[in-house]
Amino acid sequence: MAQRHEVPVGASRPPLAGTARHVLVVDDSRMQRRILSAQLSRSGYQVSEAESAEEAIAICAQCEPDIVISDWMMSGMSGPEFCRIFRDLPRRSYGYFILLTTKAEKTDVTRGLESGADDFLSKPVNGEELRARLSAGTRILKMQEELTEKNRLLRAAQEVIDRDLQEARKLQQSLVRVRHAQFEAAEVSLLLRPAGHVGGDLVGYFPINERRVGLYGIDVSGHGITSALMMARIAGYFSAAAPSQNLAIYRNAQGELRGRRPADLARHLNELVLSEMNTETYFTLIYADIDLRTGKAELVQAGHPYPVLQRRNGTVEFLGEGGLPIGLIEGATYETFTVQLTPGDRLVLVSDGITEACDRDGEMIDQTRLARILRKFSGMAGPALLDAIYRETEQFAEGEIADDVSAGVLEFHGPGSTARRSVLVSDNGECDPIAETTGG
Repeated sequence: MAQRHEVPVGASRPPLAGTARHVLVVDDSRMQRRILSAQLSRSGYQVSEAESAEEAIAICAQCEPDIVISDWMMSGMSGPEFCRIFRDLPRRSYGYFILLTTKAEKTDVTRGLESGADDFLSKPVNGEELRARLSAGTRILKMQEELTEKNRLLRAAQEVIDRDLQEARKLQQSLVRVRHAQFEAAEVSLLLRPAGHVGGDLVGYFPINERRVGLYGIDVSGHGITSALMMARIAGYFSAAAPSQNLAIYRNAQGELRGRRPADLARHLNELVLSEMNTETYFTLIYADIDLRTGKAELVQAGHPYPVLQRRNGTVEFLGEGGLPIGLIEGATYETFTVQLTPGDRLVLVSDGITEACDRDGEMIDQTRLARILRKFSGMAGPALLDAIYRETEQFAEGEIADDVSAGVLEFHGPGSTARRSVLVSDNGECDPIAETTGG
């Protein structure tokens, strides 16, 4: 058994700044080991010795040498064979491996590199070359340790970010706390599925007055935190809890709540974003003002996917002419268009997370496919309908929906079709009565 230096204390951990590197010398020649050990010790390295690869493996299992210098040809296991096993050993940090050899053929060099060796030293070993090779190895180890530490700090920072994003997701989802609402003459259902922790889509509704309701969909350009912050600010402009802060609602001279014309709302939002928000982010909008007594709906489309009217008999009509996004072009003009709902009809708003979902061939869910989906599920209603649309989209995209998905549906039943008190159904299934509707 070879005599070897004691394994350095703390050798299983990456060395602290200023501490000596631990080098393991493996050679079945005792004289060669002693020559190398003496040179290494004079250069300030901590040294261990092993007379065989098998003994070296046992040492490596006990500690983690920073650098291994191993002879190629040894009795028993060869240097390249030892290197392969060394690479498979569990370690906290990288180990630099140098093969000692008299071999100079390219095929031998290739074999050594394929085994996992980092460098070679020719025998007999020149002291200056040895120090140069070790200095190069030390530089690599230092860079690896610095990278490991930076990765550790990044992981810690990412954990903090992930926790914050999880909370942000909860807050964003709370903007659409109520997913289903029953009114006297209609029902509204909503769906919101961010692609990541947070997203730039928003869908919602709000009562305008006792007979009218606003339904909207928003899609902020881009993804992630920037889009989510923009979306959160826009959400305040459509507040259902504070009509005085809702840009779609105003009071007339008699103090009565009235709805702003959809085209006027879009123009006002466009001016507001361009004048008050110093950002290159813009958003698309679809907004509908529906009279629950007459079924008349006034809409504006600002770059959002076309709203869909599905008649009671299942036929599908796509409405609107596109329009320009909000916050993109100064002085953009918008048009209000009107559609008449009759009992049994429904108005469906979807984001491009649905219409631009792609299959493996790059084909998107176009109007023809969306119409087919709506006809397929024409017998379903409310949240069940929206969930079915989402599942169909997910199946079409083979589970790889890359964008936020939002959708809203208003199902018009006609006056007197439900109870006089509107009821909200939240995610937990609890009912929350809200303001009286007068009907008639």
